[in-house]
Amino acid sequence: MKASAVLNKLISRLGIFFFILAAYMIYRQLSKYSIEELKDALLSIPYKNLYLALCASFMGYVALSTYDFLALKYIQKKLASWKWILTGFIGFSVSNNAGHAIVSGGAVRYRFYSRWDIEAGDIVKMITFSGFTYLVACFFLIILGYLLTPEHAFGGNESTKVSTFITMILSVVGLCIYLWASIYYKKDLVIKGIDFKMPNFKLALEQIFIGSLDILMASLVLYSVLISFVEIDFFTFMGAFIIAQVLGVYSQVPGGLGVFELVFSNILPGQDNQAILFGALIAYRIIYYLLPLIVSGIVLITYEYFRNRREGV
Repeated sequence: MKASAVLNKLISRLGIFFFILAAYMIYRQLSKYSIEELKDALLSIPYKNLYLALCASFMGYVALSTYDFLALKYIQKKLASWKWILTGFIGFSVSNNAGHAIVSGGAVRYRFYSRWDIEAGDIVKMITFSGFTYLVACFFLIILGYLLTPEHAFGGNESTKVSTFITMILSVVGLCIYLWASIYYKKDLVIKGIDFKMPNFKLALEQIFIGSLDILMASLVLYSVLISFVEIDFFTFMGAFIIAQVLGVYSQVPGGLGVFELVFSNILPGQDNQAILFGALIAYRIIYYLLPLIVSGIVLITYEYFRNRREGV
């Protein structure tokens, strides 16, 4: 029992560790730019576009928080709305910046949900379910992205085209299997003493919708800051963004650093466009990664302060 209590406390404190790690990772991403470059990247964007990007970022994190609502629905538990919104927002602002979302975001979720009488096994189910929410949304969006992305987005390399096509086919297969299982597969899957059930078809469709909405909102952040400088068809942009976003997540590189540059440098060739892209990507990382992390840090510190004060710690 003592060992279990120590382990629980250790896992709970990992949430704070990963928050600090996320702050360090976003600092590393942005520290290679001077303050002047960061300021110019933001000030060069029209206020209307900045406002649209901020709204899209806000809606994106609302969609991300809804992952936790669906996960609670999956384990058939109810919590006050502010609890899953708080946990989802902080969890995703950390995992988006720290990388390794299951571990970093999972530690944050354990810290909060264990306080609200949700058992460790159920928290594992929630984290696993949220992982599949992103996975099935990725399947759907890879298919959509493949149809929308122009051939030159990844250069003229034939092996790249073939591997992208294979990835799309595997996504079709994966999505079909998941939806089929949500209708017909009724057996529980037991792993390490934890029973996992397939979500029903309605919940599976909700996973695809929420996961897709999250990535769509993230794409609108970058599109809002880029469109004021470059004329690019939204569907072309959307297809490239989906592929870049998914590859960035699976590369486990925090923020998909380098993946966006690779994809969009092929879509927007030319030295002038590269300079514009450079500024737009800085603005995108500030709006979608840095600002939510700062806000979640303020919220986390405020919540922990009042909680400890209430408990007399």
